[in-house]
Amino acid sequence: MRLATVKKEGIETAAIVAEHGVLTVDLANQKLNKNWPSSLFEIIQSGKLAEINEWYQNGGRQELETLKGELIPADRVEYGPLYRHPRKIWGIGLNYVEHAADLHEKAPNTEPASFMKPDTTIIGPGDTIEIPFQSDRTTAEAELGIIIGKECKNVSEADAPGVIAGFTAIIDMTAEDILQKNPRYLTRSKSFDTFFSFGPHLVTPDEVDEVLDLNVSTVINGRIHRKNVVSNMTFRPWYLVSFHSKVMKLLPGDIISTGTPGAVVIRDGDVVECQIDGFEKLVNPVKDLKQKEE
Repeated sequence: MRLATVKKEGIETAAIVAEHGVLTVDLANQKLNKNWPSSLFEIIQSGKLAEINEWYQNGGRQELETLKGELIPADRVEYGPLYRHPRKIWGIGLNYVEHAADLHEKAPNTEPASFMKPDTTIIGPGDTIEIPFQSDRTTAEAELGIIIGKECKNVSEADAPGVIAGFTAIIDMTAEDILQKNPRYLTRSKSFDTFFSFGPHLVTPDEVDEVLDLNVSTVINGRIHRKNVVSNMTFRPWYLVSFHSKVMKLLPGDIISTGTPGAVVIRDGDVVECQIDGFEKLVNPVKDLKQKEE
């Protein structure tokens, strides 16, 4: 099953993705006599995601087909970010050896190079990434995102698949010139407004045959800049869930952005994409705020 947040009459609301469009959860409640939250974040927090997925797998997919007239057609869907206020966003730096080489750095091989981002960085599909006045070299990085589905602490790698809500596509930004001045500037370099795009779909684990087989691509202006497979991560997804759950309690809706196969320098007018096998692609245009001064 795939869920999304869509914009309808200026309001962001949860929706279920069907073959030819999306059905808002509000309409699903009305037409199917359900009582599900209309916010995707609330769906995850309340534990209703499992209930909705069980419905979907046991006849719900077919019920959606009977409601074709109620769907927002795929070519008219305006997506928002999946949600705007997760409790935590964890990012993982240099998790593919090849990306570390891009930055002339040695890849961490004992523990993940983790950092956190504020929710004020969040944008959604189609929103504009803004290169800030303080940076002349900002990069964009396509990543696989893990969304936590259950409150958990000290989870083993073996149990990690059972605590996630699903996966999504992410584009993470870095003011690389700020970071290169001093590695202690990492948080600032990662935290400018618009520096974290995610969506358009939450893909439940049953939709992914093997997460390690997924290819992740950073795409710039329609050209693949860098592509790699999740199995080439130094620290793989279930390890990342386990590791971070031993640092602090993970909560429903928390996000772990697992690292990029390669960062690309972005400039005014560029279009960046995250492409992951079988996922709806995530696309964002770029605006350099300094261009206003010229």
